[in-house]
Amino acid sequence: MKSPLLTLPGAVSAEGVDEGVAAHYGDLFREQRALADGTGFVDLSHRGVVTVTGEDRLAWLHLLLTQHVSDLPVGRATEALILSANGHIEHALYLVDDGEMVWVHVEPGTQEALIAYLESMKFFYRVEVADRTADIAVVYLPAGSIAEVPEGVVVRETPHGRDLFLPRAGLEDYAAQAGPPAGILAHEALRVEQHRPRLGFETDHRTIPHELGWIGSAVHLQKGCYRGQETVARVQNLGKPPRRLVFLHLDGSEVHLPVAGTELRLADDGPDGRKVGFLTTSARHHELGPVALALVKRNVAVDAPLMAGDTAAAQEVVVEP
Repeated sequence: MKSPLLTLPGAVSAEGVDEGVAAHYGDLFREQRALADGTGFVDLSHRGVVTVTGEDRLAWLHLLLTQHVSDLPVGRATEALILSANGHIEHALYLVDDGEMVWVHVEPGTQEALIAYLESMKFFYRVEVADRTADIAVVYLPAGSIAEVPEGVVVRETPHGRDLFLPRAGLEDYAAQAGPPAGILAHEALRVEQHRPRLGFETDHRTIPHELGWIGSAVHLQKGCYRGQETVARVQNLGKPPRRLVFLHLDGSEVHLPVAGTELRLADDGPDGRKVGFLTTSARHHELGPVALALVKRNVAVDAPLMAGDTAAAQEVVVEP
């Protein structure tokens, strides 16, 4: 869904999964600095929005999600996953309950598959699931923002900022008074800095939650059964995940930023060394320079210098080996 904010001065459309919103508005680093200072907003209106209503909504979702939500307090933000039977990540949900319904935003284009799964699991529960993407737009306000929120708009507040579930018809009016716009590239650079994984970026068809540090924040280890729980419990109690998420400082002298999917090798092994991982997201940060998130094999030494293609990379631990 193409955002009307792409008509704002300087707007350049994003590509790939984020197509439909602005990549930037002409000055990537200025936009990042504004967000870091708690000003401005990010148009995330391309994300899918799903609501769940009915008196059984929390008890029902509790059975399906990796997170403990049966007694989720009104207004408290949380995140959760839906796993396959083998424990691989299929969906990531960012949710809040307003006392009458649960509001969820998800990755662009994934809402239809999510809704299909939820509908197949309704059975006798008193719940209704709706796709609200056409009439609700997600807008992000950074941590520290003092921008006003229109009356009646549902807010999902986290340590990283606030997600607004804004009526899509009011998006342009809100943008006019919410401060300077920042594009998705600025939002992504700060996400990488904060080591926060994203479905479809840090995940592939075999990713399990332990690899990305989603245990705790999105996976509750003491809740009841859900699909894929056996894998989660087995890895938590008896083993280690095969891969781990790392944060990389990339060589700033390189003109080109290595792209997602770039293979990682040990620097000491040279260009013909064996593959030990791959980049998942790379970004140019306003203070740190070129940075990235990556998945590496668990047994890679935490202080081992790496090469991302032809670019030198130094690790910071995100998930302990």
